[in-house]
Formats: sequence, structure tokens, C-alpha cells
Amino acid sequence: MKLGARILKTGIAIVLALYLATWLGLPTPVFAGIAAVFAIQPSIYRSFLTIVDQVQANIIGAALAITFGLLFGTGPVIIGLTAVMVIAINLKLKIEHTIPIALVTVIAILESAGDHFLSFALIRTATVVLGVLSSFLVNLIFLPPKYETKLVHHIMENTEEILKWIRLSSRQSTDHSTLKDDIDQIKERMIKLDHIYLLYKEERSYLKKTTYVKSRKLVLFRQAIMASNRALYLLKKLHKLENEIHLMPEHFRESLTDEIDYLLYWHERTLMKFVGKMKPQDDEFQNECSLRLETLTKSFIQHQQNQENDLLDYNMLNVMSSIIEYRDELEHLDTLITSFQTYHPKDSEIETEEKEA
Repeated sequence: MKLGARILKTGIAIVLALYLATWLGLPTPVFAGIAAVFAIQPSIYRSFLTIVDQVQANIIGAALAITFGLLFGTGPVIIGLTAVMVIAINLKLKIEHTIPIALVTVIAILESAGDHFLSFALIRTATVVLGVLSSFLVNLIFLPPKYETKLVHHIMENTEEILKWIRLSSRQSTDHSTLKDDIDQIKERMIKLDHIYLLYKEERSYLKKTTYVKSRKLVLFRQAIMASNRALYLLKKLHKLENEIHLMPEHFRESLTDEIDYLLYWHERTLMKFVGKMKPQDDEFQNECSLRLETLTKSFIQHQQNQENDLLDYNMLNVMSSIIEYRDELEHLDTLITSFQTYHPKDSEIETEEKEA
């Protein structure tokens, strides 16, 4: 069983909330612990947004609970009606994600009000807010997420998996059903990669210099993901049209394999430069790759001219367009990395040490 940072931070936030509530002498500190559970977020920026929304939701819940309690008293029916009103208001304000914490506040205030209802309600509201603040403090201090590290790790891992399957598929060496299952898994991992990228993008930098550096890195990460997605698209085409490719003339298949191998080699070297394991020298891959693509194109035209009918082979055109699009994304990625490392060498270091969250 693997315990991620978010799981550990949730436990720490609960402990901190309970200790602080007990230390401050607040009655029923369990509500602080419950509130802490709802406030843990995957990033510091999201945690800040959450605390703003949840404090707002607490105020709404507390205000309605106090109003209904003073006007109609307490009881299950009143709690239910108050909860309905709180949910309606939160939906109207488009902060529906704060409904659970607002309902906790309502129940905390109305479940056992005594003679000093107003002071009791304020103390319970403060208890819930304390739990929210505890979660924000834990998210800020303990195990802050390293999304740059996670991005590098997932980009490298996903791309290596894609390139491995392309290399095998271009040689007709894969099992069709096994590759289909793996493509589905890779697509899911690419979706997760996009989510990590968004979390990294959301994180705010508070110094102008680090803001500029991060903006450049965002461009690099986005292009690296786009290149991997293009490689995945090529893999899906090779998998889908493996029978049609097998029926093509040998000279075309050889040219196709040669071009794909060169693109994969270029992609691997580009990733090595991306993580700082190679110098940003000009490798003249663009010219060499263009020559190989020209050979592949001539081979396709030759095959088309030898056809007895004049029907265009759209399947092979599809494969070739996928190769061209993959090459264009790869060329753009290589240019960005070379430019970044050449003109901004002090800022070009990528955090590669993995710390899973």
C-alpha cells in the first residue's frame, strides 16, 4: 500500500486541528477535525482558493443557522430546512464544492444549542474555521507538491512507453490485442499528465524573475506533452493500419521504418537535452529527417504510380500525415529546448528528482 503526500497531509491536518481546538478550549473539537478533511487540496494555490470559498460558505451557513435558530428554534426539521436553504444559496453563488463544509457548520450550530445560543453558534463557527485554517497551514508547510518533478517524470515515462511500442509496431512485431490494451492505458496516463500540467500551471510565483522562468518552462512542458501526444497518435495509426502496411511494397515499408526509427531517435535525444543530460548542440536532425521523409514520399508516389487503378491510398496518406505532424512537433520542441538552454542557461535547469505526491 502506497501512502501519498496528500493522504499524509490529511492526517496531519486532522491532528493539528484537534490539538489547536483542544488547546484553545473550544468545545467539541471534532468539528475542527471534520472541517480539516474538506480543505486539503492538491496544490497551494488551490488551497488558498478553497480557504476563501470555505470561509465564505461558513459565514453563509452560520448566518442562516443562527437566523433559523433564533426564529424557529432547533430540531431535525429546522436543520433540514436550513440545509436546503444553504445548498440553494451555494449553488446560486456557484460555490457548490463548499456545500459539505457549510452543512457541517449548520449541523454544528443547530444540533445541540442551549440557553446561550448566539455565543454557542459563534464558537462552533470558529471551530469549523479553525479546521479549514489548519488544512491550509499544513498544505503550505508540509510536503509542498513538486509538480515540476512530477511532470518531468511522467513525460519521460509515458514517452518512453510510446516510443517502445512504435518501434515494435513499425516492424510488425506486436500482438494486436495486447497493444490495444496498452494504448488505452497510455491514453489514461496522458490524461493524468495533462492534469498535472494544469496543477503546475496554477501554482503562483511571487517574484518577477521566477515568474518569467516558469512561463518559459510552461511552454517547454506543453510542447513536450504535444510531441508525446503526436507520437501516441502515430502509434494508434500504425496499430489500426498494420494489415494495410503489411501489404505495402517492401521498399515502402523499409522507408517507413527508417523514417520512424530516425524520429524516435531524435525524440529520445531531445528528451535527454530536455532534462539536461545532453548539451544543446545542433545535431542537424532536421535536414537528415527531411531527406528521409523525401525518400519515403518518393516510395509512396512510386507505389501509387504502379497501382492499376487511379484511387489514392488514403490509409497510407493518413500514416504519412501522422509522421509529418509528429516531425513538426518534434522539431518545434527541439528548437525551444535549444533556445532555452542556449539563451537562458542559468534558468534552464529542470527539477528531475522524483518525489511522488
